[in-house]
Amino acid sequence: MKVTFIHPDGRQEQHEGSEGQSVMRVATSNLVDGIIGECGGDLSCATCHVFVDEVSWRTLPPKTPEEDDMLAVTAVEPTEFSRLSCQIKCSESLDGIVVHIPKAQR
Repeated sequence: MKVTFIHPDGRQEQHEGSEGQSVMRVATSNLVDGIIGECGGDLSCATCHVFVDEVSWRTLPPKTPEEDDMLAVTAVEPTEFSRLSCQIKCSESLDGIVVHIPKAQR
């Protein structure tokens, strides 16, 4: 499954993810700048915040209340397209997902 990361400066990089692997793990395994994943995907930080491309957004399962709570503490103001990349799991239906990396994480 392909994941495209778009940096704040417009630079793009694409990486392969395995079925069930989180988009955050795809990023951290490939040293994608701007995706920190400080908690390792335990849904206890917001350092893997991304803005999902509108087309890709339509194929995602809904956010959990816990994810929504963590999005409230992101460094960059969340939008309706905000997700924590640790909560997005690679699957055939998400092949080609595009995520935009915010300018800052905390």
